[in-house]
Amino acid sequence: MNQKPRVLVSDKLSEVSLKIFEERGVDVDYQPGLGKNIDELHSVIHKYDGLAVRSATKVTSELLSKAENLKVIGRAGIGVDNIDVREATRLGVVVMNTPHGNSETTAEHAIAMLFSIARQIPEASSSTKMGRWEKSRFMGSELIGKTLGVIGCGNIGAGVCRRALGLDMRVVGYDPYLTEDRAQKIGVEKVELDVLLGKSDFITLHVPLTDKTRNLIDARALQKTRQGVGIINCARGGIIDEKALHDALQDGRVSAAALDVFEVEPPVGNPLLEFPNVVATPHLGASTSEAQEKVALQIAEQMSDYLVNGAVNNSLNMPSISAKEAKRMKPWIHLANHLGAFVGQMTDDPITRLEVLFDGNIAEMNTRALSSVAIAGLLKVNNPEVNMVSAEECAKELGLVISNTSQTKSGVFESYLKLTVETESMSRSIVGTVFSDGKPRIIQIKGIYMDADISRYMLYSTNKDRPGIIGGMGTILGKHNVNIASFHLGRSAANEDAIALLSLDTPAGEDVLEELRNSEMFYIVRPLEFDLEN
Repeated sequence: MNQKPRVLVSDKLSEVSLKIFEERGVDVDYQPGLGKNIDELHSVIHKYDGLAVRSATKVTSELLSKAENLKVIGRAGIGVDNIDVREATRLGVVVMNTPHGNSETTAEHAIAMLFSIARQIPEASSSTKMGRWEKSRFMGSELIGKTLGVIGCGNIGAGVCRRALGLDMRVVGYDPYLTEDRAQKIGVEKVELDVLLGKSDFITLHVPLTDKTRNLIDARALQKTRQGVGIINCARGGIIDEKALHDALQDGRVSAAALDVFEVEPPVGNPLLEFPNVVATPHLGASTSEAQEKVALQIAEQMSDYLVNGAVNNSLNMPSISAKEAKRMKPWIHLANHLGAFVGQMTDDPITRLEVLFDGNIAEMNTRALSSVAIAGLLKVNNPEVNMVSAEECAKELGLVISNTSQTKSGVFESYLKLTVETESMSRSIVGTVFSDGKPRIIQIKGIYMDADISRYMLYSTNKDRPGIIGGMGTILGKHNVNIASFHLGRSAANEDAIALLSLDTPAGEDVLEELRNSEMFYIVRPLEFDLEN
C-alpha cells in the first residue's frame, strides 16, 4: 500500500484548505507560525513531500538542503521573494503560486490608494478627527480625464486598467510582455517606459521584484515624469528607489505617493513616513477575507493535484500540465524518460547537443514538459538527482544545447518521439512510440528499424549480419544462467549492420560481457538498465 504524500503548512492558512488536502488523499500537518521557528522547521522539513507557505516562512537554500524528500512548494499568494526559486529548481522541487487568487483584491487596493492621494483622504480624515475643518487646505484632484500609467499589465495590472477605464481615465501601459492584441483587449495604449513616465498624471506599479525591476523608478526615471505626478506601489518594495522618491517628494516633482510595500518591512524609521502627502498601508494588497480564502483553496488544490496526479498548475519553474494532460501523457512521459536514459547510457563522450523531434499527435501535447523528461532521463545517468523540474537548468549549466521540433504525421505511426544526441565525434538517434496498449516501444535505433519493448534489464549489441550470432549470444548467456525474456532484432540490409536488443530477467554481469566481447562476434556490447517506475 502506497503511503500518502505529506504536506506541512507552516504559515496561517484557511481551515477549508486543510480539508481540500485531506479529501484529495494528502496528509496535512498544520503548524502556523512554524515558519518563524527556523531551527524547528529545519529539523522536521525532511519528513514532508510538500510545503505550503505564505510570506512569513523563508524557504532558503539552507532549508532546501535539509528537505531531502520535498517535491513541491506552494505559495498561497503571488509573490515568491521569500522562496529561493533558483535553488529549488536546481534540486528538482516544483514551486507554485496562486497568481489569480488575489489579483482583484490587489487591483482594488491600488485604486483605493489612487483615490486616497487624489483627494488626500487619510490626512483630511485625521485633520477632521482632530476637530479641524480645513476645506481649503485639502483641495483635491479629479480622476476623470487624467492619465494613469500602469507599469506591469499582468493579472493585477489589467484589473487596475479595467477599473481606471470605468472612472473615465485615460490609461497607458508599459510591459515588455504586453502584445498589441492584449493591449487592445484591456483598453490600454501600449507605450515605452519613458513615454509612460512623461504622459502620466498618476503612475501605479504592478511588476514582480527581479534584478531587472529593482529600482526601476529611480532618480533618472523620476526626472522624466510630469511635475506633480502621483505614484502608487502595491507590488513590491525595492521597485522604487526610496531615496530618490524622498528627494522627489521634497522638491515637489512627486506631489503624493501611496505605498503599500517598502524595501524593509515593517518600515520603522523610514523617512518617507514623515511626509504628510505619503499614504502608507502595511502590505494590505491581498488582505481581504475573500482573497485569503481563494489563495488557500487554490494552493491546496494545486499541490494535491501534483502530489497525487502529477498535474502541474501555476508553476514558476516547470511547464504546466493539467490533470487531464497528465493522464494522457503518462505513457509518453515514460517513453521520453526511457529514450533519454538509453542514449545517456550509450554515450560515453560529453554530449553537446540534444535534438527532440515530436511527430504526429504527440506534437499537440505539452512538448516542453516531454522535452524536460527526456533531458532528465539523459542526465540521470550521471546525476541521479536530476528530474524534469531541474533538467533544463542542469542542461544549461553543462552547456548542453537543446533543440525541440514538432511536425505533422510523417510515417506509419500516429505519433513518435525521436531523440538525437551529438558529441564532438559522433551522432546517435533513437525513436520510440506508444502502442494502443499504452506501452512504450523502441522502433528505431541509429536508423535501423526494430520493435522492442522496454524492461528493467536489457542488453544492446551491434554486429555484422551473418549466421550464428543469435545462437552464439544465447549460448554465452545460457552458460552464465542469464535468461532471455525477449529478443529483438533489426538490420540495415542482409550482410550489413545489425542490432540486437535483449530483455533479461537478471543483469548481465561483467563476466558475461567480457565473454561476449571476446567472442569477436560483436562491435559493441552494452548493458542497459531502466527505472520502470518513472
